Amino acid sequence: MKALTVPKIDHNGKTDLLQVSALLKEQTELHTIDQINWPQFPYTPGVSFRIGHTNEEIWIVFYVTEKHILARHTTTNSATHKDSCVEFFIDPKKNGHYYNFEFNAIGTTHLGYGPNIGKRNLIDAELIESMIRTRSTMGTTPVDIEDGSSSWELTAVIPARLLVHENITELSGLSAHANFFKCGDETSTPHYLSWNPVHTDRPSFHQPEFFGRLEFE
Repeated sequence: MKALTVPKIDHNGKTDLLQVSALLKEQTELHTIDQINWPQFPYTPGVSFRIGHTNEEIWIVFYVTEKHILARHTTTNSATHKDSCVEFFIDPKKNGHYYNFEFNAIGTTHLGYGPNIGKRNLIDAELIESMIRTRSTMGTTPVDIEDGSSSWELTAVIPARLLVHENITELSGLSAHANFFKCGDETSTPHYLSWNPVHTDRPSFHQPEFFGRLEFE
């Protein structure tokens, strides 16, 4: 099980998403999403991330370079995993019940909660849209760019209050299980990468037993 410390970010008051990205670059380490768990899908785009928190919010920025940037889904809780997609799964109480935050390359968000892929309860779309802040360097309009090597960056701010099933209001001192992923089911070269290794016969990110550990400062 991999483990990482989530630093508490030193900042002044309300920050816009450009500032979030800059502060993460200044104050956090870079981590890679590069585990090929299923040899039948060997393509490895360049994917890394930074993560921090402010006690009230989780801050994440993903950096991606890939052959084909695809983002067709614009509706909250749609099938973003079929697009160029980065994902953050977190089990705040380490009890096997986790949230799956899935962001496509234009910031469309899918968010569910439950113990496994067959038992997911979608978080209300209005709640997601009012609470999560995202910014992608690709903008918000659907894209389909296949030029061999394009890059994009996605910044996401997730309030602790959005972890509605645990009633978490503060992140400092939290010990959680989590994993980070990159996929693209309908891109020209489907791929399924993870931060912490997943040991299953076929691609499946919904495996909390293979999450790593996050320790929030």
